[in-house]
Amino acid sequence: MRKVVLPAPLIPMQRRVISSATAPTVVPRRRVVRCGLSVTGFGLCALFYCLTYTPSLLPRPWFLQGVVAGLTASFGYAGGTAIGAVVRLRWWPSRRAERVAWRMLFVLVPPLVLLFLWLGTRWQREVRVRLGLPPQQEYDLIRTVGISLLTFGMLLLLARCLRLAAHGFARLFGRLVPESAAYCAGFVVVTLISYTAFDGLLVSNLYTSADRSAAVTDSGTGNGVVRPASVLRSGSSQSLVSWDSLGRQGRNFVTKAPAADQLGAFAGRTALDPIRIYAGLSSADSVEERAALVVREMDRTRAWDRSVIAVFTPTGTGWVDNDVPSSLEYMYAGDTALVSMQYSYLPSWISFAVDRSKVVDAASALITAVRERWAAMPATDRPKLLIFGESLGTYGTEKTFGTAPAMVDGADGILLEGPTFANPIHQQLTSGRAPGSPVWDPAYPRLPVEFSSEFHELRDLAVRPRVVYMQNSSDPVVWWSPSLLWHKPQWLRGERGPDVTPAMHWYPVITFWQTTVDLLFANKAPIGHGHVYKSGAVDGWAALAPPPGWTVADTLRLRALLDN
Repeated sequence: MRKVVLPAPLIPMQRRVISSATAPTVVPRRRVVRCGLSVTGFGLCALFYCLTYTPSLLPRPWFLQGVVAGLTASFGYAGGTAIGAVVRLRWWPSRRAERVAWRMLFVLVPPLVLLFLWLGTRWQREVRVRLGLPPQQEYDLIRTVGISLLTFGMLLLLARCLRLAAHGFARLFGRLVPESAAYCAGFVVVTLISYTAFDGLLVSNLYTSADRSAAVTDSGTGNGVVRPASVLRSGSSQSLVSWDSLGRQGRNFVTKAPAADQLGAFAGRTALDPIRIYAGLSSADSVEERAALVVREMDRTRAWDRSVIAVFTPTGTGWVDNDVPSSLEYMYAGDTALVSMQYSYLPSWISFAVDRSKVVDAASALITAVRERWAAMPATDRPKLLIFGESLGTYGTEKTFGTAPAMVDGADGILLEGPTFANPIHQQLTSGRAPGSPVWDPAYPRLPVEFSSEFHELRDLAVRPRVVYMQNSSDPVVWWSPSLLWHKPQWLRGERGPDVTPAMHWYPVITFWQTTVDLLFANKAPIGHGHVYKSGAVDGWAALAPPPGWTVADTLRLRALLDN
């Protein structure tokens, strides 16, 4: 019988050829959302979480501390996970080594967290005592921990959903390209989509919402604020500036001046009705036209006949702290003319981040217009010219003059409260300070410029300054800087400012993040702390341009009046 030899099957061979030559790469399925935690990520996460309880410049409410701790822990987890991924490129640890690492973390992390929670409570209590604030409740710590865990969990879930999306795109692209290229492409696509959603939807919508909200607020009028009857105020019946065009802060500025009888009662003599002039964003089409309108208002009210003319560069919303102009009016019994001009209705931090040129243009236009008219008057007959700026207003004032000598020669006195890190002249004076003087209270003997971290320091000066910087040692507006991310600042080296606790230390990323958070509550601190100066301006004006016969007792009496 003839033996039949069957040919080898073709289909398996074809499968082998296809799989080895032409078949697309299939990216394997991996657990993403339900996968375990990274050991390196968890370790750095725990470290960052503990460090967020270290003290900063200002105390934090319990809910804010919880959010900050959760956010910071997520930063640490992301960084630790990235470090672990880089390490595994060269050395893949055994399962035994990973189990040992987890056991060490389980032993070390709980007592470390409990220790920092206890220390954090003590540190927060110390900072609050320094600022004269009541201590927090004991149970606030439990709520803080709950908020922090919730924040971290939500961010971790969001990150893993994005990672899951990247894997999904990688599986899709894996049908066309090799696995490594598919993962790179998936990562790039998810990154671009996330950035577009964050920038195009979240940031733009938040800015638009903030702009609309600020515009609505600017169009309103504060409680108890009515159109002034005095013809010496902008917005009155005879004013060249309409009441409606002043904006909310402009209406506050012109109406909140003390009455002549109040000024007279403090001075012990007959007082004048003070002049207050303001131009809002809607008062004229350009900054130059608004500045010219202010000067015409000064002509109308005979402002040049007063003893003192003061130019105020406001904050972003157009706000001027009423204690500052009122203190001048009380000191000079109403023989004053105070002028200001709005350049934005957005908060200072948005104006600072989006467009600083607005404050520079407005400050330059107004100061230049007033100074030109003032300088043309006979030196023996013209009034004192004083200039004031706070926060973002200090930046505009410095940029107007350009140099420290120009500021000294540019007016009879310049008072700047809470300068920002971007102020060029402030940076120059601080870096060139006398050896041995601290950065929070520098001495600069080459020019009549005085720095003050405490108001009482200005009461016994041997030489009268022409420029005074008031900067609280706990003011995050003054001490915040991007360099905090990677560089230990001078104000945390050597002798500390009176408000800065010795327990505060610099940590990369952590201190930057903590000081950024401090900015949120900088205006909620007591007077003389944070970004709150208020009646402290009396000490500043008394050092720069005191009226005849003014004494320290008068300063204390006026400060008590304004504080009450």
